Amino acid sequence: MPTGRQLVLDAMSCKPVPRTPWVPFVGCHGGKMLGLSAEEYLKSPAKVVEALVMAQQKYQADGLPVIFDLQIEAEILGCKLHWAKDVPPSVVSHPLTSAGLETLPAFGVDKGRMPQALQATAAVRKALPDTAIYGLICGPFTLASHLIGSEIFVQMFDDAERVEGILEFCTDVAISCAEAYLKAGADIVAVVDPMTSQVSPKHFKAFITPYLNRLFDAIRAKGGKSSLFVCGDATRNLPNMCDTSCDNLSIDENIALPKLRDLAVAKGKSFGGNMKLTVVMLLGKPGDVKLDAIRCLDEAGDAKGFILAPGCDLPYDTPVANLEAVAPMLDPYQRDIARTTVKGTLEVTIPTLPDYAMQQDVVTVDVVTLDSAGCAPCQYMMNAANAAVAQFGTKVKVIEHKVKSHAGIGMMCALKVANIPTICIDGRISFVSIIPDGATIAAAVKEAMLKKGL
Repeated sequence: MPTGRQLVLDAMSCKPVPRTPWVPFVGCHGGKMLGLSAEEYLKSPAKVVEALVMAQQKYQADGLPVIFDLQIEAEILGCKLHWAKDVPPSVVSHPLTSAGLETLPAFGVDKGRMPQALQATAAVRKALPDTAIYGLICGPFTLASHLIGSEIFVQMFDDAERVEGILEFCTDVAISCAEAYLKAGADIVAVVDPMTSQVSPKHFKAFITPYLNRLFDAIRAKGGKSSLFVCGDATRNLPNMCDTSCDNLSIDENIALPKLRDLAVAKGKSFGGNMKLTVVMLLGKPGDVKLDAIRCLDEAGDAKGFILAPGCDLPYDTPVANLEAVAPMLDPYQRDIARTTVKGTLEVTIPTLPDYAMQQDVVTVDVVTLDSAGCAPCQYMMNAANAAVAQFGTKVKVIEHKVKSHAGIGMMCALKVANIPTICIDGRISFVSIIPDGATIAAAVKEAMLKKGL
């Protein structure tokens, strides 16, 4: 049997493999394994190495990411961060909302927390020679979003040339980080660009494709493999994603795996995902995880290039026993046993929604997210909603429902929300997985207010 490292690399090249490789995306969950906060963990190369060695042994991982934190580059460039205990940091300031690129600090892989990330990569490479190592970088569009803020969506229409210049700069930053990770020993550079799920296919081609292709081509020129990580409902952009020059596409449960399989196979690309992060891996039991792994393997079928993985960064509190349940399902015999002996245990209590029509003194804006503290699209959706309704004072209330909890999943079901992030206004789904500008949100809220005479 080839090593896990070779299995992943062969799958990335769409070569035949004796079994499907398994790559748990251990990010700040490594901190949970060691009893550390996300900040303590992500700032300590020694602890990152310790947790990843433990994860490889416990979860029988064929590949692992080193640092799952999309804010390292933004922090170097002057964005302020907010740290929480159980998620990576979030960006809370945007230096390029109106200022020019010349105002930013100089970027270098010797600045900020990049040296720690590279140190961890080199140490993990030495400690786990038979495991495929992923170096994760912030994709150009997401980095531009960190620098500009939610105004990027307005500026794409009003000042496309400015946005294009910032994207060129962000691509240069990404290339320097990718090359540094490969030099430190990474096999694969994962370009994590979740904000790309928030744009139309037309804007994807104009503002994302050319910059991603330049980045993927640079990774290939240095002998590395590339993976495009996109979370959220990017279904409308799957054809564009498959047309980029990446080696692999990795998605979460918002996208149907068979849809990606068919598009990826047609383009000769590797593909991965899409085990359910919250409702199964975080909140379920080992039996639920086994059944979900089987679902993914069945949906991938005999297609070459499939890599089994969770949809994104593992939630901090994901039970170890749940992750230990995945690897045995890579054995067809164990899968057959599980099909007949394992029963799902997932139970979701769906609450009764308020009678929004009877609440005549207020309009309720429900925002269903993964967690705005740790998910970039969710953060920007929440920011946009809060900014848009600030003018209405107490006549409008904004409530976030995080699907990392049973209560959040219950509200998601009650509101009939299928994808995240989503904004509902007085119980009606209004904006799904595309962040609207403030004026659009405000107009929709005003319409709801007028119905109530507010």
